[in-house]
Amino acid sequence: MTASTVSVGTAGIHSVDHFALEVPRLDEAREFLTAFGFRVQEEEGQLLLRTAGSAHVWARIFAGTRKRLAYLSLNCFADDFSKIRAQIIEAGGQEATPRIETAKHEGFWFEDPDGNLLQLKAGPKTSPNFKPPRDAEPALPRLRGAVARENAEPVQPLRLAHVVMFTPDIRRAVSFYERSVGVRLSDGSEGIVAFMHAPHGSDHHMIAFVQGAAKGWHHSAWDVPDVNHVGLGQMQMQRAGYRDGWGVGRHVLGSNYFHYVRDPWGSFWEYSADIDFIAPGGQWAGGNHPPDDSLYLWGPDVPGYFFENTEDGVCA
Repeated sequence: MTASTVSVGTAGIHSVDHFALEVPRLDEAREFLTAFGFRVQEEEGQLLLRTAGSAHVWARIFAGTRKRLAYLSLNCFADDFSKIRAQIIEAGGQEATPRIETAKHEGFWFEDPDGNLLQLKAGPKTSPNFKPPRDAEPALPRLRGAVARENAEPVQPLRLAHVVMFTPDIRRAVSFYERSVGVRLSDGSEGIVAFMHAPHGSDHHMIAFVQGAAKGWHHSAWDVPDVNHVGLGQMQMQRAGYRDGWGVGRHVLGSNYFHYVRDPWGSFWEYSADIDFIAPGGQWAGGNHPPDDSLYLWGPDVPGYFFENTEDGVCA
């Protein structure tokens, strides 16, 4: 997998605004998502997900016959909208109409080569503009570095960090997203995974693709303050009855600490902390990495179901 080939002058998005999923049961979804730490609001037959201290709606959950991505909403600067829309058409994106009637019809709707529905619109930059500094160690010795378990606060995600989708053709997906919405390849492992960032200041990856036999939704990742909160999130979900998942560990590509929780529909929700940051217009020394580096630096063995696409073989 070669380095990003985005042409000079290609306009790019700056954020994932939100995503929308269809799931078989909203009551089951509410229980899982509340346990994960979201503020969940039901409105007009859908669940709206907000994070701690933010009014932004990061995800919408609708009732459907099965779990699948309903759409992915991408934000750009207003001055770039027309250019990115033209890039999408030139790259082969097909203009489309939202399948869900309650979805907002603003912006430009299109399908990527895998048939995923996307929305392009001018909107606020929800991706970070810089990487927060790590807390410095105190100058004097401290008596105790951890609180008592009974005093541990519930883990609540801060923001959406990235989304990951299965694709039957990683090279095609990377090429389309580079040419259409201007995201750039950060790192990858040939035939396994590709991580892409936005050019206006971005986490190491905002959108990523995992090789599979068919398209599908793999996971969304949610930023928490540090690895301690990743571990507390794991315990929080296990106590709520959601024991399937992977972690705690640390990735090589992106460097973030992680714990993935398997949801009732076979996809994952990730607690993520301390991911690498790529500055606006920054040069990133990415490349094609060995398979051993595509997943983790340290952590437990990967469970066999981690790359199971529960949407494979199901008609759209």
